[in-house]
Amino acid sequence: MPHTLLGISGALRAGSTNSALLREAARLYGADRFVEADLNLPLYDGDFEDEDGIPPAVDTLVSQIAAADAVLISTPEYNGAITGVLKNALDWISRHSEKPMVGKPVALMSAAAGRAGGVRAQTMLRTCLVAFRPRIALAPEVGIADSGNAFDENGHFVSERYASSVSNLMDALKADVSAE
Repeated sequence: MPHTLLGISGALRAGSTNSALLREAARLYGADRFVEADLNLPLYDGDFEDEDGIPPAVDTLVSQIAAADAVLISTPEYNGAITGVLKNALDWISRHSEKPMVGKPVALMSAAAGRAGGVRAQTMLRTCLVAFRPRIALAPEVGIADSGNAFDENGHFVSERYASSVSNLMDALKADVSAE
């Protein structure tokens, strides 16, 4: 059965190691199709929503989540938390009439410059996702430390340890997708 994965990176930077982590995870998963979400969204503002409704970019993101077999979310850790970019996207998604994450298999991961690899942000992300009711893949946390040095020129892990950890998480996610 063909699988489509949607990758959501909590970073907008073109050279983001969290985006690289999503791409490497999708490769290790063996997805037939991988789509990267665009979180370049306006800041959530209730007045804006009342006047103009949900922005088309949010409709696109919600449709991408709904169409995916599974979602990968990778976030940097900013001051011990998820990024404003990711929180803003979650705020917009929560305002949509569709609830695309309910029961959706989701894998969480992080990449950061620090030695903990962003795992504190994952804890906050899990809390933020409770209201969305996804099926979060249960596997050991994946936090890529010193992420600027974790990938080779082809975007693959330089460490077999990281490749193994991400493969284990992707195996857990595949099991969740197959259980549907």
